[in-house]
This record gives sequence, structure tokens and C-alpha cells, in this order.
Amino acid sequence: MNISVLLLTLNEEANLPACLSAVAWSDDIVVLDSYSSDNTVPLAEHLGARVYQRRFDSFAGQRNHALEAIDFKNNWILHLDADEIVTSELHAEMLCVIGDARYDAYRIPSKMMLFGKWLRYSGLYPSYQVRLGHRARFRFKQVGHGQREDIPAERVGTLSEPYLHYSFSKGLSEWFDKHNRYSSDEARTNLSRFTTHEPMDWAGLLSTEGVRRRRALKDLSGRLPFRPLLRFLYMYILRRGFLDGRAGLTYCSLLAIYEFMIVLKLRELREQAAESDRPAAAPEKS
Repeated sequence: MNISVLLLTLNEEANLPACLSAVAWSDDIVVLDSYSSDNTVPLAEHLGARVYQRRFDSFAGQRNHALEAIDFKNNWILHLDADEIVTSELHAEMLCVIGDARYDAYRIPSKMMLFGKWLRYSGLYPSYQVRLGHRARFRFKQVGHGQREDIPAERVGTLSEPYLHYSFSKGLSEWFDKHNRYSSDEARTNLSRFTTHEPMDWAGLLSTEGVRRRRALKDLSGRLPFRPLLRFLYMYILRRGFLDGRAGLTYCSLLAIYEFMIVLKLRELREQAAESDRPAAAPEKS
């Protein structure tokens, strides 16, 4: 039993060789490209991948489109981004679990890498994402700037071996560009949550389920004042990011900047909403 690979790309020629080399064991590598302007498409084809193209709408939209429109060779599909590397240990573990009928998908931990160093503490290891799923029984839903699994939690298993995430492989400028977009999505999500009075999952803060607890903490952080400072202190002091050295200090500082971007954009959205709700001023009498 083999595993297909689905890779989402947009101008990823720099990351493709390493990413595709790490999944060369797959007999079915599919690239869904968002109309790259560099050599991503010819390079992917040269390296043996099947390439399709679709205008990007969201991560969940891209992945769900692929599951529904592309004829994969295998029932189990590993969902990747081009800056992620699958280790041989993770490959072996995936092969061991896909025959287990109890689960329709699996969450996988990732190791965040910066300056060639694993961010053991500030990277919040193990941080999980559901990336391995049965093509007929697994779909995604868009949440904020990313995707989450759209199946019952009891149908999701957990793997122990991680993949490597080189989030800074294109440099800090690209990271800022990407998180500028992400912060806009997060601000809009937060505004929607607050205006619809979506309830806080207080029980989730004490949950023994890591994914639920992490999501509840993220929701709580969105409701607190001084978010950038609190994020830095939490990551650098409480999560012992200082033990990651220069890479840890850099990463914790970047996360605080990202939080500040969300705060500013959320404030802007609220001011715009308040302005649109104000009644128009009556015209002055001549």
C-alpha cells in the first residue's frame, strides 16, 4: 500500500528539489500550482510530478478541490507545502498506520527550523496539523489564514514522527510578505468572532487534548490586551524560547510583531465598521 502526495505551490522553485526528493518513495506526486511566475511548473514536471493549476482561493479550497477533481493513484494522501521535508522515519510510520481502519486521518507534528536550527522550545513542539488523510473520508475547512480538518475528532489519529518545516527558506522578506497577508485574515476572523459573540471554549484550556487546548489558548489570546508583549513573554520566557539562542530570540520577536500587525488591522476594521454604521449627516440648509 502506497501513499500519494499533494503539494500546493506558488513560486516554489527554490524549495521544490529538496521537498520532492524527500518524497521520492511515492509513486504518485501531484502538484497543484496557483499559476506560478517562476520555473515551478517545468521544474516540478522535470522532477516527475503531475502538475495541475488552479487560481488560489484558500488553502482548504485548494486541497478540497484536488481531492474532488484529481484522480489520485492511492487512497491515502499526504498534504504538504513546498517548504516542508518528510523524514524517512515519518514515511515508515505512515506506512504502518494507513491500514488501521479506526482512523480517517492523522495529525503530524512539525519541527520549525530557523538559521538551520530546530526551534525546540519557541517552535511549540510538538505542534500538530492534520496532513495525512483518506481521500474519500477526509476534507478541510478554512479557519483564519489556514486550514483545519473537517471530520470528527475521534476519527483522527496522531503520529509521533515529525516533518521539518523550513518556514524561512525564502528569507525574512518573504516571511513578512506572507504574514502581512495572514494577519489580515486573522483580523477578519477575529472581528467576525467578536461581532457574532462566538463563545469561548473555556473547558478547552484545561483539556488533555493538545490540539483543542492550543486552539482554546489561541482564541483566548485574541481577547486579551497587550497581545504582542504577552505573546513574546509567553514564548520567550514561559515556553523557554531563550534556550533556542539567537534563533529563539529572533522567532519570538517576529511572533510579537505578527501579533501587533493583527491588533492594528483589527482596530482598523472596527473603526471602518463603526464609521459605516454611523447615520449620514443631514444636509445643511442653505
